[in-house]
Amino acid sequence: MRGLNGSEVRALSSPGQLLLQPLWDHVRTSGVTQSPFFPVVLSIGTYVGFCLPFVVLDFLCPWAPALRRYKIHPDFAPSARQLLPCLGWTLYQHLVFVLPVTLLHWARSPARLPAEAPELPRLLRDVLLCLLLFDTEFFAWHVLHHRVPWLYRTFHKVHHQNSSPFALATQYMSAWELFSLGFFDMVNVTLLECHPLTVLTFHVVNIGLSVEDHAGYDFPWSTHRLVPFGWYGGAAHHDLHHSQFNCNFAPYFKHWDQLLGTLRPAPLPPRPGGRDGGSSESELVGDPQLNHSKRP
Repeated sequence: MRGLNGSEVRALSSPGQLLLQPLWDHVRTSGVTQSPFFPVVLSIGTYVGFCLPFVVLDFLCPWAPALRRYKIHPDFAPSARQLLPCLGWTLYQHLVFVLPVTLLHWARSPARLPAEAPELPRLLRDVLLCLLLFDTEFFAWHVLHHRVPWLYRTFHKVHHQNSSPFALATQYMSAWELFSLGFFDMVNVTLLECHPLTVLTFHVVNIGLSVEDHAGYDFPWSTHRLVPFGWYGGAAHHDLHHSQFNCNFAPYFKHWDQLLGTLRPAPLPPRPGGRDGGSSESELVGDPQLNHSKRP
């Protein structure tokens, strides 16, 4: 079947497609998305782009009392000895593990991009479904890797080396955990037969929400304040998991923790000068010797 030119596409498109068609035409014809390096560059660039504003805020906080009121741990600021290893670890894993797998996948099935954009309602629906599926899959993975001591010590412990998370610690994780999250992403967009533009949107949204969860800030415009009915957890919700270890396992939404009895409401951020809370991880995984203040 011959490809459609721009005017033919617009003649056949619904209003929802017309809204996204110019964007998709630009993405599809730019040639960048056809590169086997594009997924890795997109992943790293998006991740660093979301982290950088929070890194700047952490740097400014000691001299900007107005910012401290929005920090979950006002007296904590990650040092360069924490930030740089986290960034280096992310780059290392993407270059050594993610890039070879991406190149292999591209060699076996090069990207074939459709001419038409997705309808906007379909894109929004599929992104939401991908997030809900990812939330379910990671909840099960997360609980399992906390309940089984060997799995925790071998694969998940590295992510908990900071009891007070920060943006660049989001992807400070084992290769197994990184590949597990990537596998969930790939399965979900495949099951839902997502349009490539939907896949790109989901990846960007997923990375952004994950960074926000670990950034350590609770702003009036944070996602959990925008999602109605208290369905979304947010940064304080996930921060409590990092300090107490036996609650709030779902990355984004609250329903699985609510249904299975692992939901713990997040307290208000402590006042400046207060002491960060924390708890012993040994009650869950039997690992009392872990130093939670240890830098990566």
